[in-house]
Amino acid sequence: MKAGQIYPPITAGWQPLRAKVIFNPASGRPDQAPLELVELLSHLQAWRILPEIYMVDPKSQLSEVIEDAIGRGIRLIVVCGGDGTVDATINALVGTPATLGIIPIGTRNNVALSLNIPVGNIRAAVALLRRGRRIKIDVGRAYCGQNTRWFLEVATVGLVSALYPAADEIQHGNLAHIGDLLAALVTTPIGEMRLTLNPGDIQFTAQAHIVLLANTPYFGANFNVSPDISLVDGWLDVFVYSNLTKLDLITYAVQIGGGLPEEPRIRHFRAKEAVVESTPPMAVLADGNGMGEGSVRVTIHSQSLSVIAGRSEQPRLPMETNPPAEDASIERP
Repeated sequence: MKAGQIYPPITAGWQPLRAKVIFNPASGRPDQAPLELVELLSHLQAWRILPEIYMVDPKSQLSEVIEDAIGRGIRLIVVCGGDGTVDATINALVGTPATLGIIPIGTRNNVALSLNIPVGNIRAAVALLRRGRRIKIDVGRAYCGQNTRWFLEVATVGLVSALYPAADEIQHGNLAHIGDLLAALVTTPIGEMRLTLNPGDIQFTAQAHIVLLANTPYFGANFNVSPDISLVDGWLDVFVYSNLTKLDLITYAVQIGGGLPEEPRIRHFRAKEAVVESTPPMAVLADGNGMGEGSVRVTIHSQSLSVIAGRSEQPRLPMETNPPAEDASIERP
């Protein structure tokens, strides 16, 4: 082969691997979906992965699709889409023997970034399905009123929750929602946030626009919440943005693009369980899904989901103020 030419994968002796592939043609740039699908199928064939393709549409019930595949013995569920498509598969995957693989073609791809999965490179992401690390990661669960949801990224209370619906539409190209975004920014009040962490352990009250309960380092428009967050340490990372004005928060969000600035008014805790009560009642989201307003309880479920991740750097140590992770043998993504 000529220099610079891409060598095909060496699969001699490998057994074919069955996979259920959830392909969302509306993720990322929909006009590129046909080409992405052809490229995906080509690379899956090269790696001897036998796909059952399911094309997502607005009426899809992905939990039923995945439960059927697992029931028929398929143990690899591959999501080719963005964070929303990944989120829609979690209910059917948590606690099962199946493994989640991700081919990130969405708008944000925060879960893929957190797992060191190449974004914008279908060939490399498919190669990870064979060459990547199978690890078990933590999953959050949020309870608000009668609503409950699993989540991988963050649960939020306050201003972020109020802004998210319009911001998400804008990021997907619907600029008609700019007015909605500005209205939410102006009218959302500051709240009294009362936190109870590890019930009976830590209680904390602050005037704040935002509380984040994070499981991944990235959320929203690829905002890096903190490099100390891990998907495998068995802890929720709780951030209280106390005594910051809306202008302070906007400035902080802009500065994140150049690296995390120091901000002593942002309080950082770790917990297995957290309850957040807000006055007045504030909007609550879990991975961008509205859950109502008011009190929310969030728990972390350690090593509840098997995923394929990319190679990682040296694992970060837990914060010194907390006990060690329950299973230090698990690699951090």
